[in-house]
Parts: sequence; structure tokens; C-alpha cells
Amino acid sequence: MRRLNRKKTLTLVKELDAFPKVPESYVETSASRGTVSLFAFSFMAVLTIMEFFVYRDTWMRYEYEVDKDFTSKMRLNIDITVAMRCQYIGADVLDLAETMVTSAEGLAYEPVVFDLSPQQRHWQRMLQQIQNRLQEEISLQDLLFKSAIKSPFTALPPREDSNPGPPNACRIHGHLDINKVAGNFHITVGKAIPHPRGHAHLAALVSHDSYNFSHRIDHFSFGEILPGIINPLDGTEKITMDSNQMYQYFITIVPTKLKTNKVYCDTHQFSVTERERVINHATGSHGVSGIFMKYDISSLMVTVTEDHMPLWKFLVRLCGIIGGIFTTTGMIHGLAEFFVDVICCRFRLGVYGRLEAAHVDGVSSNHCAETSAPGPL
Repeated sequence: MRRLNRKKTLTLVKELDAFPKVPESYVETSASRGTVSLFAFSFMAVLTIMEFFVYRDTWMRYEYEVDKDFTSKMRLNIDITVAMRCQYIGADVLDLAETMVTSAEGLAYEPVVFDLSPQQRHWQRMLQQIQNRLQEEISLQDLLFKSAIKSPFTALPPREDSNPGPPNACRIHGHLDINKVAGNFHITVGKAIPHPRGHAHLAALVSHDSYNFSHRIDHFSFGEILPGIINPLDGTEKITMDSNQMYQYFITIVPTKLKTNKVYCDTHQFSVTERERVINHATGSHGVSGIFMKYDISSLMVTVTEDHMPLWKFLVRLCGIIGGIFTTTGMIHGLAEFFVDVICCRFRLGVYGRLEAAHVDGVSSNHCAETSAPGPL
């Protein structure tokens, strides 16, 4: 009974075979079909390799939602060098909530030489070239997101010369914890002092001839520091010959959650609009000399996620490539054979028609000759 059941099962399985095999004695091969097969296999191999590279690659997916986190603090990362002595300038933040954050809470003032060494100048020029390419090729930002890792390789390299000269500038670097509201980070003459209606700077103790707000921004960002990410103001350098120069940077911040294969963090993207002018009260250009960075925070939050093609989708696309090439090449070869057969058959029919016509004419002429001959007497 078991053997009978097995035989019935095997017979049923054989009857369900949807891929019947043609005996080799019934298969006819030709050189044209072999050429098409070689071309199809080669094309199939190229597309399979290209599809495998697509499967290995990743892309960035952007999702937008309303930012509901408005009570937490936001970190402001600063590394700016101003061409003035440290005792002459002061940096602080004043936001719309009338909260004042002084530079003493997280910033360091370091006397340095404003001119860069050859190695540092080369690094800055390379950074400026990357900034120019980022403005032209927006898709490069995705590449930076993918390669963002927590390492200091994008920081300004140290000086290679041991004796650059006496310090003539001040490097302000560090971070400040600020509120998630619009505010103003500024560097101006004099140290900041608290005031009932805001704050003030002791600029009267500084000689006007020592004003020089030429500056270089090596790093300026919001949120967690990602050295692999190049921010819009990194590498900016402004040189002025006027002591009453005012630089303004209008910044729009977009909270961003970055989720890649290497990094998972909360950072902030931002865009910048620059403006600079000379303070001259006689011509109506009023204001205060200094560097002013006015920032505002967007109500939308962006989630940037690195996606990868799933394995099942890769297999489906691979099957589509193989089956599509087989079907397409078979149809093209069949149509080519059909047209070749039609043309060749017509040509052969024309030759055969002429031969048959000549044969009929010969037979009829012979018959006529036989009928016209005289009979026996």
C-alpha cells in the first residue's frame, strides 16, 4: 500500500510538471541562435553586476514633521578667530526670552596669530572648494551624511611652524547651551556686563584705532558635533580695511535627526544669508561694529534615514532581469528569422518562377514542332 501511494504521489507530481523537457533529438541548433544566446548571457551578466552594486548602495530618505520639543536646550558650537586682542572683545548670546548667555559659561579666549600657516591655508582652501561644490551639487550632502563619523579629521590642523610670531588675534572656541528660540550671538568691542534692560559692552575702554573685525570661521554649528558634516559657515574668511565694519549673518535652523549606519544623533542643519556694511552715522548707516549672527528656528523637523534595498526586492529585480532578457531576445530572434525567411522565400519563389516559365515555354515549343511535322505517306 505504501509503495502504491508513493507511485501515485510521484505520478501526480510528474503530471503537475509545468516545465516539460524536450528531448535533445528534437532540438535544432544554429549559429544565429548561438550568437544571440552569447549576447544575451553577456548582457545578463553585465546587468546582474550593476544590479548588485545598486543593492549594495544606500540612499537618504527625508521625512518632515512638526518639532514638538521646544523646552530642551540647544548646543551652539563655535570656533571663530577675530583679528583683535582677547581683552578688547566679548562674545555672548541674547535671545527673545530675554535670556543672556555669556561667553564665560563655555567659551575660551585663546591668543593666536591670525595668519594661517601653509598647511592650514591649504586646508582652508580645500574646505572652501567643498563649500562651492555643495552649493552646486546638492546631492553631495547625502554623501556627507553617509560618511559622517565622530572623528576630528575636519578640524583645523595645528600649526607646523614653532615660532609664528607674537599673537595679534583671538580665537573664541567652545560651546554654549542656548534656548530653542530666536536669538543673537554677537562678538563686539568690550566685555559684556549685565544690565536691567538687557546687556551692554564696555567699549569706551578700547581705542577706536584697534578695531578690526576681520575674522575667520573654522567651525560654527548647532546641536551635537559631527566633524564629518561640513556646515555652511565652515571655512568662511572676511578681511576688512575699515575699523567700523559690521558683519551680519542671518541663520535659519532646521532641527534634524540623523539615522545612518554609522551615526545616530540629533543635529541641526541651517542656511545662511550674509550682509556686511560700514558703520557711518554721517551717511545714515547706523549700528555697532562687530560680528552678529541672528538665528531663528524652524517649526519643522527633518528625519534623515539611510535606507538599504531589502534582499527580497533584489531577488525580484534579478529574476525580472533574467526572465526579461530571455523573453526579449527570443522575440527579437524570432522576428528576425521570420523576416529573413519571408525575404529569402520570395527571392527563391522568383527564381523558381522564372525557371518554371522557361521550362513550360520549352515544352510548348517542342509540342508545336511535333504537331507541325508532315505525316507518313
